[in-house]
Amino acid sequence: AAVPTGVLALLLGTLLWAPWQALHGAPLVELSGDQDFQLFLHKNLEFTRKIKGDVAALQRVVCDIFQLCKEEELLLVRQDLGIVQVPLEQCHSRTFQAEACFSQIHDGLRTYHGSLAAVLELLPGHASLVETLQLDAANLSSNIQQQMEDLGLATVTYPTEGPGPLPTFSSSFHHQVGGFFILANFQRFLETAYRALRHLARL
Repeated sequence: AAVPTGVLALLLGTLLWAPWQALHGAPLVELSGDQDFQLFLHKNLEFTRKIKGDVAALQRVVCDIFQLCKEEELLLVRQDLGIVQVPLEQCHSRTFQAEACFSQIHDGLRTYHGSLAAVLELLPGHASLVETLQLDAANLSSNIQQQMEDLGLATVTYPTEGPGPLPTFSSSFHHQVGGFFILANFQRFLETAYRALRHLARL
C-alpha cells in the first residue's frame, strides 16, 4: 500500500539524530522577564510534556501488540523504508536562534500531525489517543505560530531535499515498523523541542 499523504514530509529531510548540545548565544534575552512570554513558555512546556507522555503510551501499545520495542533491532528495516528524523538542528546548535528554532518546531509538528495518519491506520483500536495526539500537535504548532507573530519574529522556512520517488509500505510488517519509527522519531523531536523551550524559560 502507498504511504499515506501525511507521511510524505516525514520521509523528506536528512537530519540524523545527534546528542543534545548546550544552547549558546540565544536571542530574546530581553524578553526573559516578559510575563506573557514566560507564561507561553511554561504553558507549552507542560503541553509538550503531556504530548510526550501520549507518544510514549502509543509506543508501549506498538511494543505490546507487534513486539516492536527496540530501535537497534529494526535499523536495517528503517533504511529500507527511508524514514528519517524531521530536522530540528536549529534547536540544538551552538548558533541557536529562537526564530529559526520556533520555525522548525512549528513545521515539524505539522509534519508529524500528518505522519500520525499511518499510526492511526495501524492502531484502529486506539484511534481516540492517536487523534488526540494529532490535535495536540496541531494546537502546539498553532501556539508557537501565534507567539512568533506576537513577538514579531520572522518565520524561517528551511527547504527539504527529498530522496526522489516516495517509498511505499510493501507489507504489513513494514507498516508496523514505519509506525514504530514515526513514534520514536516524534518522541526525539519532542524532547529536543522541550529542551529548547526550557532553555528559553531559564534565560
